[in-house]
Amino acid sequence: MRNIQDIRNIGVIAHIDAGKTTLSERMLFYSSKIHRMGEVHDGAATMDYLPEEQNRGITITAACTSCEWQGKTINLVDTPGHVDFTIEVERSLRVLDGAVGIFCAVGGVEPQSETVWRQSENFCVPKIAFINKMDRQGANFEAVLSAMRDRLDANPLPVNIPLGQGGDFTGVLDLVSEEILTFDPSDQGKTVRRAAFGPEHALLAKPWRDMLLEKLAENDDVFLECYLENTFRLQDIQKALRRVTLSRGITPVLCGSALRNMGVQPVLDAIIALLPSPLDMPHPTGHTRDGAEIAVPPDIHAPAVALVFKILIENSRKLSFLRMYAGTVKEGDTLRNVTRHADDRAGRIFRLHADRHEPLAAISAGDIAAVIGLRSAHTGETYTKGQEIFLEPIAAHAPVLTLALEPRNADESKLLDEALSRFSAEDPTLTIRLDEESGSRMVSGMGELHLDILLERIRREYNISPRAMHPQVILRETISREAQFTAVFDKELGKERHHGAVCLCVKPRPRTAGNLVETGDFLPDDPVSAQKILPRALLQAALDGVRDGLQSGGLTGWPVEDVCVTLLNVERREGQTTAPGCHMAAGQALREALALAAPVALEPIMRVEITVPDEFLGSALNLLTTCNGKVEDVQDQNTRKLLRGVAPLRQLLGFSTSLRSSTQGRAGLSLTFDRFDLP
Repeated sequence: MRNIQDIRNIGVIAHIDAGKTTLSERMLFYSSKIHRMGEVHDGAATMDYLPEEQNRGITITAACTSCEWQGKTINLVDTPGHVDFTIEVERSLRVLDGAVGIFCAVGGVEPQSETVWRQSENFCVPKIAFINKMDRQGANFEAVLSAMRDRLDANPLPVNIPLGQGGDFTGVLDLVSEEILTFDPSDQGKTVRRAAFGPEHALLAKPWRDMLLEKLAENDDVFLECYLENTFRLQDIQKALRRVTLSRGITPVLCGSALRNMGVQPVLDAIIALLPSPLDMPHPTGHTRDGAEIAVPPDIHAPAVALVFKILIENSRKLSFLRMYAGTVKEGDTLRNVTRHADDRAGRIFRLHADRHEPLAAISAGDIAAVIGLRSAHTGETYTKGQEIFLEPIAAHAPVLTLALEPRNADESKLLDEALSRFSAEDPTLTIRLDEESGSRMVSGMGELHLDILLERIRREYNISPRAMHPQVILRETISREAQFTAVFDKELGKERHHGAVCLCVKPRPRTAGNLVETGDFLPDDPVSAQKILPRALLQAALDGVRDGLQSGGLTGWPVEDVCVTLLNVERREGQTTAPGCHMAAGQALREALALAAPVALEPIMRVEITVPDEFLGSALNLLTTCNGKVEDVQDQNTRKLLRGVAPLRQLLGFSTSLRSSTQGRAGLSLTFDRFDLP
């Protein structure tokens, strides 16, 4: 059983093509987890095991593995860099204790780097940064540091600096130990040669080391004292670096070239020395059924508490990826899914290495593993043993694009339903519904690439080719003015008569303000008197009718947003008014009031970021404006331009293909959902 202090649960996060998988591959190689490095561009990287990942050279699913370094265990998660697979990053960060943010030395802080960095900040994850591709032409170490400060509001602190840049990059200077680090190309960088600074190296490193010491003194009171007295030693600097990293006051920055096998071992050293073990992180807080908060310390002897952060279906078996927060789970234990009130028996337990599994006898607090046998498990649900505690679930993301799929025959229909059921279980951002009129399966996802990958996997893994209609953009509805309506429901349902009469008013709210359902002043403030006039069950039924009506949609059938609904009156007839009657009357009154309030459709508005060589800036600008886009900002990035703007998603369908064609494939594109608004 592992010592919790010796575990590091780490994620690798970055923009697409910044080098996450390449760095992960080297970390596994140097730690002797693998004995041959595979390359992303050859489709042979260990962590990109799906054929779709190998063909496209991108990471689609968060792949888990573990390795040993300096006697410690690193549970490593390589996350996707494409915005369509943001949920893979989000649910990984939810259960990780630290992260390595990777930045391209040429591209700097790219759009998705910014997104995943802010996601990690939301989860209060301590981080180190690695500036990769220092050997590339145009590499600029200081420019990346400046971009981190400006775009991420980060406080980057270099702990090593490059020895040369671009074609002149030959190694790194360690500012803490004051050593030159070079990496032997004859054994793929496995041998790290260390040498003390010469005079020219000391001169180059001096301003950087001075900044390192000053920033440590500014951010750590313990180090400040020995800094002022000039009595600090090497271990004082190392301890101060760890403290400021764990407090998230500073982000230590390293550099290198993962593809050329340079600078990777210092990253592994920094993970062990600077990033937290589960014991170093604040204890997660759970809730009991009555709402009481309870801390969950990482104690292997406490009752078991675990969170399901990912589901994978393999050979019809469900693998539930668990982060253990407390206790120990052994094969054969009965666990309680407190979210669904179900008991499941833990079958085999595995340590994951991408698509390979290593059997385990048990999993304990602080660790990550996959368990077979948790039949009721879904992403974000809590499992316990001996107590009932709910951990905070993983936030869901609303899809923005829908694709209609039609099976070609009855046999294909069954396989298609099986495939969609499996993929929606694995991916919470995929939603499936059956269109009763057409018989089409309406599949909603986060973008074109997301749905394209789904179709590829259905064709490859199930050997079927359903007909795919043109993608449809998911809309919302809102209103333009105030309106009021009174509805009376009086019908026999089953063998029982139900009556309800509800008067309500709808008003528009500011965009992105959300919906507000409130009760007017038709009831007295005194609860006892109010209960006599209108029992709580009837009032609650009317409010539920309004809320259900807002979700089920107005005239267009899309959910309603940014509307204030005020109940002006709920009539009560003694012996006649029923809760179902009030519920139905409220829904009817809402529909009629929305119809009178000049409803309008809201489209998904996407935040667009394009990086493009200078000579293709005009083409990119023209393309964006023809898509009804608005340019907000254009910035210089060495020989490239960063173009930022917004545009309606409906106008952006096929935009990535057009952009590639007009820029000879040299443009980078990031589309991130911003809000629902008028186009």
